[in-house]
Amino acid sequence: MFITLEGPEGSGKSMQIRELADFIRQRGFEVFTTREPGGTFIGDQIREVIMRMDNTMMHPNTEILLFCAARAQIVTEVIRPNLDKGVVVISDRYGDSTLAYQGYGHGLDRIVLKEILKFATGGLTPDLTLLLDVDVDEGLNRKIKNGSEWNRLDAQKVEFHKRVRDGYLEMAKAEPDRWRLINASNDPQKVQHDIREVISAKLESVKL
Repeated sequence: MFITLEGPEGSGKSMQIRELADFIRQRGFEVFTTREPGGTFIGDQIREVIMRMDNTMMHPNTEILLFCAARAQIVTEVIRPNLDKGVVVISDRYGDSTLAYQGYGHGLDRIVLKEILKFATGGLTPDLTLLLDVDVDEGLNRKIKNGSEWNRLDAQKVEFHKRVRDGYLEMAKAEPDRWRLINASNDPQKVQHDIREVISAKLESVKL
């Protein structure tokens, strides 16, 4: 099973993934967690280029190609091999981030982006995507207060982040069989409880 967590900045994905992985392991499944961009030796190098605060001249077209280069590497090297072994893979972001950030955020042609994503991933799509939704101002303030990594994408204008959030909500509405909406404005324990309810229902259909 391939599970992804998506959401605006400051939605708490990284923290929730750790507890979610432990919960699934307790149910008897082997779990592998990763993140985007990065997750491989090559992908981590690409991540540094994408996120560097001084790369202010980076064109959105360059950005999408870098993201998808890292994605192609992690799918081939990490995600598919683990899925083939029956491991539950949980990723902090995946292809939907590209549609949200570069498509809705930067306004790039989403039809073209989908073709690039299809090439980069070999058509691999998640079985379940959890959208941890939070108000943009609240999410950005969280990142500032907790001292999380602040990168080039975080530093985009608030209007950019609002377009990203709107894009996520639109995608979730358009594909309800795959997406589940989680209110990430709640306290972390409540968010994890809601995530586990969704996951428990999904795991019931999976045989060990």
